[in-house]
Amino acid sequence: MSTMTPLDDLLTHVDRALKAVFVTPTAGRPMPQPGPHHDPNMVLSDSEQRTAAALMRVNHAGEVAAQALYHGQAAFARRAEVRTLLLQAAREEADHLAWCDQRLRELGSRPSLLSPLWYAGSFAIGAAAAAVGDGVSLGFVSETERQVEGHIDSHLQKLPEQDRRSRAVLEAMRADEIAHGATARAAGGVELPPPVQSAMRATAKVMTKTSYWI
Repeated sequence: MSTMTPLDDLLTHVDRALKAVFVTPTAGRPMPQPGPHHDPNMVLSDSEQRTAAALMRVNHAGEVAAQALYHGQAAFARRAEVRTLLLQAAREEADHLAWCDQRLRELGSRPSLLSPLWYAGSFAIGAAAAAVGDGVSLGFVSETERQVEGHIDSHLQKLPEQDRRSRAVLEAMRADEIAHGATARAAGGVELPPPVQSAMRATAKVMTKTSYWI
């Protein structure tokens, strides 16, 4: 039976980072589509298109960060079953990354130019959470997904009403985030102290406000 060397681990982490930041992602699941009442000929105004693109750029940045968080946590998970859970969630989040990337292209826009920074910082945060212990790491997943759910809810309110395609993507993402949080809690995730939750919200606020424009 083959074993992974430290160099193998390093190359795996580098490969994941490069794919998350620089490679056009490919989804394992089809991109969510609007319901039957959607008018495929509906055209967004220039202002509506800019607003939708900015919001989807924020969501794309969030998914880059999610990949990094899960990868950092998996790298330092203490139990094999926790590592498996984290990597499975990362694979599902990779679909979100691909969907956001595709929608950005449809809107004639691009991802955040700061994606490498979001990945590096989030990987470090995920690794730090995992270093404390699996219970804290899983609690970090739960709190992260709770906050992401709130961000998506606010974006669903801000999206132009006519942008049913972006809305369908965000609603599917929201369902996955809720499921990931529930899975983390069921696996032993602990409630994080309020100061940690506040620090997470403050960090996310910096990323979302910056990614909206850059």
